[in-house]
Order: sequence, then C-alpha cells, then structure tokens
Amino acid sequence: MLENLTQQPPDKIIMLSGMFRADPRPEKIDLGVGVYKDANGNTPIMRAVKKAEQLLWDTETTKSYTALIGDGAFHKVMADLVLGDSVRAERLSFAHAPGGTGAIRQILELIKVASPDATVWMSDPTWPNHPAMVKGVGIPMRTYRYFDADTGAVNFDGMMADLAEAKAGDVVILHGCCHNPTGANLNDTQWQQVADLLLEKEAIPFVDIAYQGFGDGLQKDAYGVRLLAEKCPEVLISASCSKNFGIYRERCGLVIAISRDSENAGLTQGMLSSLNRLNFSFPPDHGARLVTMVLSDPELRADWESELEEVRTSMLGLRKKLADALRAETGSDRYGFVAEHRGMFSRLGLTEEQVVKLREDHGIYMIGDSRFNVAGLSEASIPKIAKAVVAVGG
Repeated sequence: MLENLTQQPPDKIIMLSGMFRADPRPEKIDLGVGVYKDANGNTPIMRAVKKAEQLLWDTETTKSYTALIGDGAFHKVMADLVLGDSVRAERLSFAHAPGGTGAIRQILELIKVASPDATVWMSDPTWPNHPAMVKGVGIPMRTYRYFDADTGAVNFDGMMADLAEAKAGDVVILHGCCHNPTGANLNDTQWQQVADLLLEKEAIPFVDIAYQGFGDGLQKDAYGVRLLAEKCPEVLISASCSKNFGIYRERCGLVIAISRDSENAGLTQGMLSSLNRLNFSFPPDHGARLVTMVLSDPELRADWESELEEVRTSMLGLRKKLADALRAETGSDRYGFVAEHRGMFSRLGLTEEQVVKLREDHGIYMIGDSRFNVAGLSEASIPKIAKAVVAVGG
C-alpha cells in the first residue's frame, strides 16, 4: 500500500529554515520564518502568559478532557476580543481547534457538508496553506485580484471586479488584518464596500484573523470582521492565538460561526461538535486556558495589552527604518509602501532570481516571492539589507 504514495513537495518556508540553519556564515539574516522575534532574535514568552502559566501550575487539579468544542469560557473571551458587541451571542457557535490552521480546516469541512457546490474565493496572493487546504478538502476555488506589485497597495478595483462574479452561497476568504503575505490592508471605506458587495451577491465571508493587535491595535484590527458580523447574516471566522499571545507551540485556534438566528446557530454548533469528534475528538486545552486567564484577569490583561503594543510599535519602527534606508540607497521612494503596510510581512517586489542572489551573495533569507518577516529585521541589519537589495538590482 504505502509504496503507492508519491513524494510531496517540501514546504517552502520549512525548507528555507533548513537552508538558513545549514548556512555557516555568522552574519546571515533570517527574514523567512513566520514567527515574531524580538531584537535579540528570540521568540519570547509574553509576561502575562508566563504569569498565567505559573498560576495554572499552582492551581490546576486535573488533566481530564474539557468538551468536544473546548471550554466555554475560552469561547466567551475570544468572542469579546474578536467581535466585541457587534453580534448577539445567541447567533454564535464555536469550536476550539489545534491552531488557526485547525480552525480553517474545520470551517472548510463545515462548508463541504453545508454547501457542497460552493466555490471558495481567496486573494491572489494569499497564505499558501489556504489553497492547499481548500484543494485537500475537495472544494472548488477561485482567486480574486488583491495586490498591485507596482504600487505595493491593494488592487481594490480588481478585487471588486472579480468578486462581482461570486455566486450566491460562495464563500470569500478575507484576511481580517495584516494581510499575509503582502502586508497591504483594506481601509474602512473599502471594508464597507466589500461588505455591501457580499450582501448583494449573497456570498458568505470567511475571515481569517491571525494577527489581531499586530497592525493598528486590537480594536482597529477588528474593524473589518466586526463590520461583517453586524451586516451579514452568516459569517465564518478562524481566529488564532499563536501570534498575539506568542503561544505558537500550544496550537490554540477557534472557529466562530455566525448564523442567521439561534435555531441555525444550534444546528451549526451540533455540526462543529461532530467535526471535532471525527477529526481529533477533544482539542488541546493548555493554550486556551492561558488565553482565558489572561483575558479574564484585569491585571494580566493590562500587562498583555501593554506588551502587545510594544511588539506592534516595534514592528512599525522597523518598517519605517527599512523604508528610510531603502530610500537613501535607491534615491527614490519606490519602497515607501513598506512603512505603510501593517503586520509581520511585506513583499518587496523582487524577482525570484534577485531573492536567490540575496541568499547566496549576502546571506539574506526570504521567501521566493520576496515576502519578508519584519520582525526578523534589526537596527544593525537594516543598512546591510538595504544595500544588498540595491546590489541585486532591486
């Protein structure tokens, strides 16, 4: 049986990480990996999370299962964080899943059962796992234009023209904030136009929000998903706690489904429970427990919000410094968009050949499409990176 398997292509990010580790040059720079790093190149445990973990260590009395869909207190604090008061609680259904990726997978399984003829739309470009998972579940997919490589901005006219072809019942994946891989985001007016178009087409928004708090702040980053929750009868949401709580290895994600009414919410909840049972039974609890403790305790929450804001402003500062350095090296403002983008990622608009030269000649590692991790920058490395980009013809 197993001899019938075919070799699968390697994950580009994981492969790049392996190449970086094998590179003996001490001055090498890793801009490829998709995790937050501080100025020392570490991915630290956040202060509030560490305090919550110690408290949990002292007070936890059992390692028994929680529930198929996870703990209700986790659902409540996450609904408040992501949605605020934009929708009535009786319309909500939940499923705790192993990471944001697990939440996306569960939503795709839900779509496959509820609307087998639906097409899933996603931005071009998008996070590579989006199309891979949609294909894996066996759902038809299409892309909509999103990024203008010449300007470094959202190609909004192209996006709207493509989404005008969506059919009733189709599902549209939208990045809630901090678009991955481009860093280019919709403004408030554009979010409103997208919401109106989806309502007109009777298409269902599927919001993947993995970086809340990394862009313009916790509240501002939730503007789009909250607007859709207010306007649309049905919304699907995958929320990840990996980045904004720094608990990557705890695999803490959540499905939030908004139904038309409480009766449909009950049906949705039953199906989400069934899907969890079929795929992994009970979700891991440790990360969710820490998130619940942090968001429920005023002192821990204040400390978490303060540190998250430090992370956010640090990345904004690094963006500005890189844009300034590129401006000085090129004598132009063609990389000015780097300072305008938000989140952990941007794309420089380099060719794959130029990216290879950066790696081979300068020890600078980034994804082949020139996506780079802003958190991988440092004040010391920025001048070198700017000079190298010009040296390879950028």
